[in-house]
Amino acid sequence: MAVPDYQTFFLPLLSFAADDKIHSLRDAYVAMAKHFKLSETDQREMLPSGKQAIYKNRIAWARAYLAKALLLESPKRGFFKITERGQKLLADNPTDLRVKHLKVYPEFVAFHNRGKETPESGSIPVENSETEDKLSTPDEILETAYQELHSGLASELLSMVSANTPEFFEQLVVKLLVKMGYGGSFKDAGEAIGRSGDEGIDGIIKEDKLGLEVIYIQAKRWQGSVGRPEIQKFVGALHGQRAKKGVFITTGSFTKEAHHYVATIDPKVVLIDGNQLVKLMIDYNLGVSVADIYEIKKIDSDFFLEG
Repeated sequence: MAVPDYQTFFLPLLSFAADDKIHSLRDAYVAMAKHFKLSETDQREMLPSGKQAIYKNRIAWARAYLAKALLLESPKRGFFKITERGQKLLADNPTDLRVKHLKVYPEFVAFHNRGKETPESGSIPVENSETEDKLSTPDEILETAYQELHSGLASELLSMVSANTPEFFEQLVVKLLVKMGYGGSFKDAGEAIGRSGDEGIDGIIKEDKLGLEVIYIQAKRWQGSVGRPEIQKFVGALHGQRAKKGVFITTGSFTKEAHHYVATIDPKVVLIDGNQLVKLMIDYNLGVSVADIYEIKKIDSDFFLEG
């Protein structure tokens, strides 16, 4: 089954703590995975950032929401225990427990309404009338929004790169490799060739600042797929230069045959398609600039330790 939404964890998590013992979040992860019969695949499903498993993130947020309603308490970081209020709720044998049910507690309402007072405050509401029963945690919403912005930027960037001249694209490729740390400055490290008779090589870049090794570049501003024949021509050019390494970059894509071919040959050839290209451009700030920075902060537990 798929990982349940974080509100679905409310009641099972509270019931798990009904024994009045102190439990760790790690214990809760194991118990909830067993309760919902989550497969290994379910448990490996990650947030868009790849930094945390989705089911762990949802359980952690479920615990946080229950704590805001004073149904759980945290005797120390990473641990939780049911409260008298939590036991009283379970004694009523509830069949469901979601955000709307937690609103009977004023402490939760106060938490829930933070940032809602004025639109001018710049705060993002935790909930609103249209998302009262939302299925995603705040982390998921934030990361999904980031991924959507990133995807839109990548698509726009690829369109702009594809619309430019072949000469511009050749220069862009060399600049990108320099940004990635190959060879030092653009003047010293990159040499755009791009002339007839270049034998399928569009640029040369030093692998290191001393120039002990060079990498040969082929840059194709194509809309379609680059197949094995084009890669073979490039490899032939590399052999003509006695080159050991090459990078073939395109605004399009590569066929399966092309990928299979480079996996079985010497010299070493790396294929970079349009999607990978713009990802690298974004990662290394080439052709893009930072518009805004949002800091996500967490408690520094070490600060509160008495020496």
